[in-house]
Amino acid sequence: MTLRLGDTAPDFEQDSSIGKIKFHEWAGDSWVVLFSHPADFTPVCTTELGLTAKLKGEFDKRNVKAIALSVDPADKHNEWIKDIEETQKTVVGFPIIADVDKKVSGLYDMIHPNQSETATVRSLFVIDPKKKVRLIITYPMSTGRNFDEVLRVIDALQLTDGYTVATPGNWRDGDDVIIPLSVQDEAVIKQKYPKGYTSPRPYLRITPQPNK
Repeated sequence: MTLRLGDTAPDFEQDSSIGKIKFHEWAGDSWVVLFSHPADFTPVCTTELGLTAKLKGEFDKRNVKAIALSVDPADKHNEWIKDIEETQKTVVGFPIIADVDKKVSGLYDMIHPNQSETATVRSLFVIDPKKKVRLIITYPMSTGRNFDEVLRVIDALQLTDGYTVATPGNWRDGDDVIIPLSVQDEAVIKQKYPKGYTSPRPYLRITPQPNK
């Protein structure tokens, strides 16, 4: 199965480090970051899970729940969590899915045979409260993820959901934003963008971030 942006994130029931999880029920009205790991007790993944744990406050501010996945069983996950907490000096406050039968890996297209027949690549999905897939990033197995980028994209998605704007390259929360080309009526522009805008080109209209 191939997932695309805008698709409904597949629901599933699977064992995890905190017991059985019904995914959509567990997600509730939150945004979700679902991300996979090739295996337990692997070095890059250990650092990634530690980083995610340390970002709990940032995720909470954005109404985001994190959930990881590995194809090893739950008891192994719980042993690994002890290592993560000790070596990364943090507390893992989110579940790790035990995808022993690779059911979830299949639903989310996380196994890429040219990388490995059995292990999941580093896929990451951002899923909104309506259970729609809003971001897909897939890294090679040898490269750790940039979680600052994950937070940046969530900020952009939440901003553009609330306001008729787009975000430029390398945008960070608080930076200027772009008026989409779909908005052309000057009366609408004055109403939607009361701070005004600059237009170095007719198709490039820059305005201050509306909620700042």
